[in-house]
Amino acid sequence: MTTKTQEQITTTTTVTPTRKTLSYISGFPLVGNLPEFMKDRLNFMLRMANTGEACGMHFGPFPVILFNKPEHVQSIFVEHGYDFDRGAGFHDTLPSLIGENIFSHEGEVHRNQRRRMTPPFQPRHIISYATTMGYYGEHIQQTWPDGATIDIYQQMRSLTMSIAGKTLFNTDVFSETDQLGAGMLTVLGHISYILSTLFPLPYNWPFLPRNRRTYKALPVVRTHLQHFIDERRAALARSEGADCGSDLLSILLQARDEDGHPMSDEQLVAECIALFGAGYETVATVLAWIWCLLCQHPQCYQKVQQEVDSVLQGRTPTYSDLAQLPYCLQVFKETMRLYPPIPAISRRALCDIEIDGYPVPKGQVVLVSPYALHRQERYFPHPEQFEPEHFAPEREKQLPRYVYMPFGAGPRICIGNHFAMLMGHLLLATLAQRVSFSLVPGQTIKPTLVNSMTWRPEGIVRMTIRKR
Repeated sequence: MTTKTQEQITTTTTVTPTRKTLSYISGFPLVGNLPEFMKDRLNFMLRMANTGEACGMHFGPFPVILFNKPEHVQSIFVEHGYDFDRGAGFHDTLPSLIGENIFSHEGEVHRNQRRRMTPPFQPRHIISYATTMGYYGEHIQQTWPDGATIDIYQQMRSLTMSIAGKTLFNTDVFSETDQLGAGMLTVLGHISYILSTLFPLPYNWPFLPRNRRTYKALPVVRTHLQHFIDERRAALARSEGADCGSDLLSILLQARDEDGHPMSDEQLVAECIALFGAGYETVATVLAWIWCLLCQHPQCYQKVQQEVDSVLQGRTPTYSDLAQLPYCLQVFKETMRLYPPIPAISRRALCDIEIDGYPVPKGQVVLVSPYALHRQERYFPHPEQFEPEHFAPEREKQLPRYVYMPFGAGPRICIGNHFAMLMGHLLLATLAQRVSFSLVPGQTIKPTLVNSMTWRPEGIVRMTIRKR
């Protein structure tokens, strides 16, 4: 046996990750990749994603980096969630139109407001709206005569608007023909223009027709929403909080920040406009795509109808039925894989950061594309095909986290994601049980981001109704 007479010395070797070199996709002088992006941004993002795990491009003189791995999503949106903001353009436009809200707040303000607004959007509260969602789903299909032809997106929008109005404001008259509904659509249309246009024209140019329409609509919206706020506040005062009501506005009126302060009326109005827009358009868009896809894949459509007929047997679906309708949920998820409501999400670095070995200097704009992530063949075989089996329970468990992100990720994940999933699942089952849709022949169906917050079908998509 050997005896050590000297103190053993332990050395630690630190391995520094190798910095990776970023490749930039070729572009035009001065304007860079802007013409390609404006012409066909979806295929352009796919081209970038196929170039490598990270790829750079130029909008004129401004560099942008597309990151395309699930690990990158976790790093940018979760680990460094508050080391990025949404960028100057977002702050300069949306808040000036409707006021600061959960989608425009940054930093500590966003943390506090998110904590204050999260409770009413948690699943245990959201499930109380299932009955309302089923009721409106049944009601709208009763207005469709057998053999009628409808604009599917417009009808899904009308349906989700009614549900958003009832759950948010407890009003039954929220429609496109109602004064408030029409005004809200005008305001939200302007917001859609801002968010879908790379260089939107300034809102303070009063001679533009779009601006004039919005100037006229905003006071109508604010007056109606203030009336709702005053009504709910008076009801709370009368009941001393014993029965606050189940609509989201009543709950938001009672929300307090860490210092015990409620939201101001101005803030409540801004939050209501933002929540209403996000609450109706996302699900309306996904449902419109669902019916388009099912009409083009009759075997999947038949499987949906067999499932709802077997489980519901003529009943309006309730929350407790959803666990027995797994294929409907697979269809909803697969539709959002192919057509994520927001196909690309941008962030701007607030400090020098390194993402998977790639240096990201302060001020750098980065891009993550759910559209591109959702089309990675190693995770989703036959990625361009509509295959609800991608989300069969055992296959979904094998997916890495953040390869599927239709609602974003991290501290800025869509606050209404549970609401949207519940509404979409229920409405799909409700309508599939009552009617069959078929596409009117001769239509070309393609997506558009023009004047839309979400990636919806372009133009009017006509479908024929057959009662079941």
